[in-house]
Amino acid sequence: MTRSKRKWEHIQYALSTGQSRQTGFDDITFIHQSLPDCSIDQVRLDTRIGELPLSSPLFINAMTGGGGDRTEQINRQLAIVAKETNLAMAVGSQMSAIKDPCEARTYKVVRIENPNGVIFANLGSEATVDQAIAAVEMLQANAIQIHLNTIQELTMPEGDRDFTNALFRIEKIVQALSIPVIVKEVGFGMSRETVKKLIEIGVQIVDVGGFGGTNFAKIENERRSRFLSFFNSWGIPTAASIAEVKSNYPQLTVFGSGGIQSSVDIVKALAIGASAVGVAGSVLKVLLSNGVDATIKEIEETKSEIILMMTALGTKETQELQTIPLLFSGETHHWLSERGINTKNFANREI
Repeated sequence: MTRSKRKWEHIQYALSTGQSRQTGFDDITFIHQSLPDCSIDQVRLDTRIGELPLSSPLFINAMTGGGGDRTEQINRQLAIVAKETNLAMAVGSQMSAIKDPCEARTYKVVRIENPNGVIFANLGSEATVDQAIAAVEMLQANAIQIHLNTIQELTMPEGDRDFTNALFRIEKIVQALSIPVIVKEVGFGMSRETVKKLIEIGVQIVDVGGFGGTNFAKIENERRSRFLSFFNSWGIPTAASIAEVKSNYPQLTVFGSGGIQSSVDIVKALAIGASAVGVAGSVLKVLLSNGVDATIKEIEETKSEIILMMTALGTKETQELQTIPLLFSGETHHWLSERGINTKNFANREI
């Protein structure tokens, strides 16, 4: 099976299996503020990630890879959506285009359609420095994601089985590139132990890519003759991962992604520690079902809803969301408590 065909199967399985709603965001409740002292006209969504200016903390995360005409079409449409909504956008893994230059056009279309936008390149942790440089140059990218997908590879019948020296390769890429390097999980979450290793080699931005959204283990199991069912529920829920990582490393820039389905999820992710929030599956579903215009409308409505919630909470900038009190309950509260995080610190934050 060709890589592009396999990636198209991934998209079809992702849309058919849906998202599990096991992210942990339903375990978070905001403490209502009756006197927010704020107007919607005062709320600003623009933010900065290091030297990168973003018009919104919301960005379109990686979702397609493998090249081919379908990838090119989806990337073109996503680039138009990103341009019209002024959002940053990440492409899927560019390794197919690194290995076969004929596939580069399926990724370059993103920069052609959105010449002034913020675009993230994307490769796996098997990438070399030269491959990372080539991926960045292909898109004139503003940053690069290095994705970690051990569980997906192990579940994939034709996947990788050797993950040695990944940290060493990431370190070399961080040292060689002058743009931000974002290390990203692909749906199984990041622990404090993983993040500690990444910080020690100079990584300054992580995307936790938590459990609860598109389940790549489940998708790959659909392609196997023998299920590895134990991987279907493997991972750290998104909310728990964001809170765990940010609580242990407050100076680290954390992106939240993995099953983000609504404006409420976005605001909760920002409130527990994310500086930016990536959406993928929910955007792709609207795009493929209803087209570009409907996707643009959905994103603009989402941004408006974020502003309404920020007004209700009395926060004029997205960074201020990390000062509002909130409660954890259920499995997320249990996870954080067992990992040594005092959730009362969240419940008693001072505005």
